[in-house]
Amino acid sequence: MSIDVLQSFAQMGIGIVLLLTGAEGLVRGASALALRFGLTPLVVGLTVVAFGTSSPELVVSVQAALSGDGGFAVGNVVGSNVANLALIVGISAALSPMVIQRSLIRWDLPVMLASAVILVLFLQNGWLGRLEGAVLTAGIVAYLIVSIRSSRKEVRELNDVELPDQVEEVVAEPEASLWRHMLLTVGGLALLLFGSSQLLAGALTTAERLGVSEAVIGLTIVAVGTSLPELATTVVAALRKQGDIALGNAIGSNVFNAFGVLGPAALVQPMTREGVGDDALFIMLGVSVLTFGLLGTGLRTRRWEGFLLIAIYGLYLWWVIPK
Repeated sequence: MSIDVLQSFAQMGIGIVLLLTGAEGLVRGASALALRFGLTPLVVGLTVVAFGTSSPELVVSVQAALSGDGGFAVGNVVGSNVANLALIVGISAALSPMVIQRSLIRWDLPVMLASAVILVLFLQNGWLGRLEGAVLTAGIVAYLIVSIRSSRKEVRELNDVELPDQVEEVVAEPEASLWRHMLLTVGGLALLLFGSSQLLAGALTTAERLGVSEAVIGLTIVAVGTSLPELATTVVAALRKQGDIALGNAIGSNVFNAFGVLGPAALVQPMTREGVGDDALFIMLGVSVLTFGLLGTGLRTRRWEGFLLIAIYGLYLWWVIPK
């Protein structure tokens, strides 16, 4: 492997570290603010945490679209969505069976599947324009509104129940902590922007040196790198027996990726899906359907389901990486 390739891998590594650090700051600050304003842990996982852990995909995809690398942007989202379900939910389920909230089955799983179907349909002509971007962006706005309203209704119905520890801790903090949370949020966003530029530059150089398309790099290396916040958040929540946060984060992140990442990115700059074939799109759709079936048929994940999803992710990598 040449020195140039090693340097480009190092630049990607630096970009990923900066993205993860920024996402961590953003998640910590924004989650604390959201809990302070009365959102439940489930909705924090579905919205605030999911947005924070999807923020690497958002900034990377917007910068890629502005640079004319639409295939990289689409590949990053498609690859991240496959990783969120097959790899991250798979690992979490294999480590520790998780209880599935009924609201996930009734609302969030169908929305996740619908977002995958809509994205595949929009990309069939090879192009994601501003009209499609507006529809996708409207989808994430509607999803947020419904989730927040349902959260507030849940809070009203559970007035006599002890608040979760996360909410109690935030409420008990001194008022000055509000500024710390705001600084964490802003600082996290700044690191995300700088890290994304480093990751994008390194990824494009890697693709050029290895003779593969930017889309393949986006579907594999970058997709896993930008999905590391989801992996960390989901695995930790699963080990702590917080299944609502774990599954809510993974499923919510897929909705954000399809609606809240490619939607705004296409609004900023229409893009092609050059290098992202129908096979990758339909693998993403197939994994979404399978996850919907596995999680929707019971109220608890099983370890064999986790190992099945992990095996599928291995097959996905074998399929999309050029031989």
